[in-house]
Amino acid sequence: MSMSPNNDQTKQPNDKQKDQQQGKSELVEKIQQLGQQNVPQAPDSNIHVLPIVGQIEGHVQLPPQNKTTKYEHLLPQLIAIEQNPKIEGLVVLLNTVGGDVEAGLAISEMIASLSKPTVSIVLGGGHSIGVPIAVSTDYSFITETATMTIHPIRLTGLVIGVPQTFEYMDKMQERVVSFVTRNSSVTEEKFKELMFAKGNLTRDIGTNVVGDKAVEYGLIDAVGGVKDAMAKLNEEIEQRKSEQQQVIQ
Repeated sequence: MSMSPNNDQTKQPNDKQKDQQQGKSELVEKIQQLGQQNVPQAPDSNIHVLPIVGQIEGHVQLPPQNKTTKYEHLLPQLIAIEQNPKIEGLVVLLNTVGGDVEAGLAISEMIASLSKPTVSIVLGGGHSIGVPIAVSTDYSFITETATMTIHPIRLTGLVIGVPQTFEYMDKMQERVVSFVTRNSSVTEEKFKELMFAKGNLTRDIGTNVVGDKAVEYGLIDAVGGVKDAMAKLNEEIEQRKSEQQQVIQ
């Protein structure tokens, strides 16, 4: 009488084969998503990086093909940054077309109210409601080729054509103007002049401000990139530490 191996045992892969299959699937996923096998890992740092990219999503969910930043994801992160003693500074990376006004203002107010040193870099674009977010940090940078579009508030969808609608938009716009002028060096008159300028944008009202012009108008503090932002943030962190030591002494 001959004995044959169990069919179930022959079909089941061993642990080594399972690990190999899992490793292959992870490798394929990395190549599909990132175009490379290994992803560089950042070392443990006392600085947190907060990217704000694409369109800022508010109360209405945007289509899945849109690159979005969801404000309900950022707000808890900002609370965690404030509470985490290991995080001593925050870098905000901006490349956004704008989006929901109230969500953008909520993010801006949260960043402005942090007790830790903060720095922002406008990369590519910091348009529309991205402007208040860019100026909400302690110090702001913009790269030479980055742009910022300043224009009046717009409403989408069904709009009731009554005076109250205009008053609502005007009050919301004043909130944006007030925040920007309070957190940057630009004057209210200059900001409104840029906002309502005609002829700078095709078939639209507003101004497209590039790099050094944003600094010239007082919107952004300096032209610079990652190196400048990190140097400034580390300087602010060291200054904050020395101030705290003096208080303790």
